[in-house]
Amino acid sequence: MEADLPGMRAFVAAAEELHFGRAAARLFLTQQALSKRVRRLEAALGAPLFDRTTRSVELTSAGYRLLPLARETLASFDAAVDSVRGVSVPLRIDVYHERFTPMEVIREAIAPFPDLTVEPSMRQGLAAAVPALLRREIDAAFGYANDLGRPWPDELNRRLFSLVPLHAFVSEDHPLASRRTLAMAELASAGLVMPDPAGATEWGAYLTRFTSEFGIPLRFSEPAIGILSYRQLMDRERRAVTVGEEGMTLPSEDGVRRLPIVDPVPLFPWSVVWHRRNHDPKLRRLLALLQPPPPPDDQHRWLPE
Repeated sequence: MEADLPGMRAFVAAAEELHFGRAAARLFLTQQALSKRVRRLEAALGAPLFDRTTRSVELTSAGYRLLPLARETLASFDAAVDSVRGVSVPLRIDVYHERFTPMEVIREAIAPFPDLTVEPSMRQGLAAAVPALLRREIDAAFGYANDLGRPWPDELNRRLFSLVPLHAFVSEDHPLASRRTLAMAELASAGLVMPDPAGATEWGAYLTRFTSEFGIPLRFSEPAIGILSYRQLMDRERRAVTVGEEGMTLPSEDGVRRLPIVDPVPLFPWSVVWHRRNHDPKLRRLLALLQPPPPPDDQHRWLPE
C-alpha cells in the first residue's frame, strides 16, 4: 500500500481524543473529512481501527498495535521535513518546576550547543508527566522515578542523573535559625511540615519514606500555590521545618535560613525519563550530556531503597 500520512494523522488524533469531533477540530478538518480519512486508512490496512457507537469511540486491537508505530512514523517524517527545511525543532522537556535542579542542569548542559534548544514545561510531578511521555507529547521528563502510584510503563526508559542533598528551611526568627547544620535527630524532634504534594505522588511517597525511616513527624499543609506558599509556611511555623533542595531558588533570601541536614545527609535522586521509541538525535545528544552521578562514597548519606 502507498503511504497515507493524512490518514495516519487523522487516526492518531482520533485515537488520542477518542472523539471524532475533537480530533477534527484539532486538525482543522470537518468531522466528515476526518472520518473519511480514517475509513480510507482502514480500507488500505484491511482492518478496523476503531469500535464506534453513537456514544463512544474505542480502539480495536489493531488500533492499539498501530498507534505507537503511527506516532513514530509521523514524528520521523516531520523531523525529516524540518531537517530539509533547516528548521530547528526544540526538544519538549518537562523540568518539574523551574526552581529545581533539572532546569539549571539543562541550562548548563545545552549552553555550549546553540543548535540544541529546549521547550520546557512544568507539570510539577513526574506522575503528571508520564501520560504525556506515553502519548509522545513531550520528549523527556525529570523526577523521582519511583512510587508513581502505578506500575512502571514498559514503553519508558529511565536513568539516574543527579543526587541532590536536602536542606531544612526556616524563618530567621525560628528557634533553630541560629544553627549551622541540623542533625537528623534534631529534625525528628522538630518535625517536618510541607505543602500537600497534590499530583506529585512520587514526592509525597519520598517524604513518607524519609520521615518514616528516621521517626520524623510529617504534616502536610494546604497545596503550594507558587513558591511564595513555601515562604508563608516558613513564616508561620515555630517548631516544624520545611525541606527543599540544597540549591532551591527562592524569590528572596531575606529572613530565610538554610540549614544543611546531617547525620546522615538525605539525598533526592533525580532521574531523566524518555520513551523507548523516541530516536530523535537531539534527545540522544541531551541524554549523553546527562551522565549518571557516582554512587555516594560514605555511610553518612541516605537514599530511599
